[in-house]
Amino acid sequence: MAIMNDREKAFENKYAHDQETKFRVIARRNKLLGQWAAGLLGKTDADAAAYAGEVVASDFEEAGDEDVVRKVAADLKAGGLSQTEDDIRAKLLELLPVAVAQIEAG
Repeated sequence: MAIMNDREKAFENKYAHDQETKFRVIARRNKLLGQWAAGLLGKTDADAAAYAGEVVASDFEEAGDEDVVRKVAADLKAGGLSQTEDDIRAKLLELLPVAVAQIEAG
């Protein structure tokens, strides 16, 4: 019985670790998206870092990526830029492996 409990605990620990890693990767990807958008908007240094933080925080509004996409699309539109929501979704896909690599590298 102890072996079963140990296995169950190991699976629970792995699941928790995987979920934490997934959260960190998505947050990093969103930060990278925010940095990209900040560059398009002409923001630099502290303003760009603050904007990237806003993009990360916007992901807590609802499940999925649509809250992030809407925020960045609205900000780019307000800045007079023509990126569409589909462009932003494509950028999210492009940035995902970059975020994974950065998280894995530590």
